[in-house]
Amino acid sequence: MAKLYFRYGAMNCGKTMHLLQTAHNYQENGLKAIIVKPAIDSKGGGSIVTRIGLKRQADVLLRPFDNVLEKIDLRDVACILVDEAQFLQPHQVEDLWKISKLSNIPVICYGLRTTFKSKLFIGSRALMELADELEELVTICSCGAKAKFQGRKVNGKFVTDGEDVAIDGVDDVTYEPLCGKCYLEKVMGITNV
Repeated sequence: MAKLYFRYGAMNCGKTMHLLQTAHNYQENGLKAIIVKPAIDSKGGGSIVTRIGLKRQADVLLRPFDNVLEKIDLRDVACILVDEAQFLQPHQVEDLWKISKLSNIPVICYGLRTTFKSKLFIGSRALMELADELEELVTICSCGAKAKFQGRKVNGKFVTDGEDVAIDGVDDVTYEPLCGKCYLEKVMGITNV
């Protein structure tokens, strides 16, 4: 029986790069991999884009109300790869889980675990609940420690308020991967307890 995977990590840990490498590996072996992207992620339009400039058109763009089972033609599909999976709705995660079990197609989801406020994204919560395998992809903080958080910057300054979804590179929004200590100090302004 196939599995539902959730590969998560802080910003800049190579999630999309890993997805593109996986898609390439399937294609090199003559197997069909479908790439899915939530439409709310406007970065790259209908493509998925890595920070180092690699780009590939998504096969399916999912809107929040879309039923995955109606959007993806499962004929001859060897694998489903989902970028920015934190933006999925719980019913879409359930659909992907059903596909992995009932159609025996592996589904590999890549995304952030938490928002810039260090709270689980709704899609990530559903994936943490249903995924058969969880894998943390690692990146480092500017101090050299393992980064588990991301701080949001607007016009170059860390912010703690705002909507959970603000796309990197749009409206002067950027993100920085941070370890817990740097998150507390730089974002929250807490230097001791």
